[in-house]
Amino acid sequence: MLVIKNNSIKALFTASLVSTALFVAGCNSTESSTTSDLSTQSTQFVQAVSGDHRSAKNKARDQYRHPQQTLEFFGFKSDMTVVEITPGGGWYTEILAPALKGKGKLIGAHYPDTGEDNYYSNSRKALEKKLATNPIFSEMTLSDFVPRQKSELAPAGTADMVLTFRNLHNWKEEGVAQVFVDAHRALKTGGVLGVVEHRLPSGTDAEKARGYVSQEKTIAQAKAAGFTLAATSEINANAKDIAVHPKGVWTLPPVLALKEENKEKYLAIGESDRMTLKFVKTAK
Repeated sequence: MLVIKNNSIKALFTASLVSTALFVAGCNSTESSTTSDLSTQSTQFVQAVSGDHRSAKNKARDQYRHPQQTLEFFGFKSDMTVVEITPGGGWYTEILAPALKGKGKLIGAHYPDTGEDNYYSNSRKALEKKLATNPIFSEMTLSDFVPRQKSELAPAGTADMVLTFRNLHNWKEEGVAQVFVDAHRALKTGGVLGVVEHRLPSGTDAEKARGYVSQEKTIAQAKAAGFTLAATSEINANAKDIAVHPKGVWTLPPVLALKEENKEKYLAIGESDRMTLKFVKTAK
């Protein structure tokens, strides 16, 4: 046992113990506060995935799309400014909007309504109608995205994250190159571009695997736009999918393009094999 006889030394020793205790208490307090913040954020995120606003049909697709794990892989946080490119029917929007509500910002970069009776205008009208049906979407804003043309997804340097889910195959090679340039411009330095896409197996003819995209080419296009590949994930991989189907990727669920023909076969395969890529806008 340590015995201190000198009073001066004893006083210094006691003061040191008190300072250490206060320091530890302060650290614990900070840690507790941080843990609390993360817990609240996680709760909001988890509730967005499991909430009653999502239909049973949409939730049934979580087994293939793994939304929580995918967004966590990209580094999603509820206080971010996030751009979702072409939200479509709003499957991911139903998760992103409530997860960001009150803390962050969600921008849907979608096809503009030109007043014409075509896919782009009708898709925009359908999305706007959906957003008006539920207050969880009340803070979401829309920007105009035009494939293969320069588009302002968000004001330059303002976004923390840009996300695109199963869209690249629709935009052709030159369109993907332009989207990646637009995303790079919209993001802050350190911002993330998250990509999920139907994956073309190496060595497979793209003409025989319609709707599937080369992972190697996608990475090269992102790098050409100024991004650094931060990580890849197999969260959305599906080893059962060989990628060569009579009606392309749309043969598989959820589309099931052959309707009732071999339906059980394609349901057993499930949704497509997908690459999940995380890119970062690094400082020049």
